[in-house]
Amino acid sequence: MEIKVLGTGCSTCKALYATVEKVIKELGIDATLVKEEDLEKIMNYNVMSLPALVIDEKVVAKGRISESDVKKLLTL
Repeated sequence: MEIKVLGTGCSTCKALYATVEKVIKELGIDATLVKEEDLEKIMNYNVMSLPALVIDEKVVAKGRISESDVKKLLTL
């Protein structure tokens, strides 16, 4: 599984990255976590609000995402 956090480096983006990292470790998920801050690459995902969470190249959430929501998305 490849997980990407799309964001330009704002505090909300950094917080989401830390949350996803924590949940991956907590649940023992075998995943690659990538922080994508390149605006050109982010634009390819056609998202208008950041941060955004991408799982296996599919945008699954945008904006503020709670830890419980991250857990749900990663265990689907």
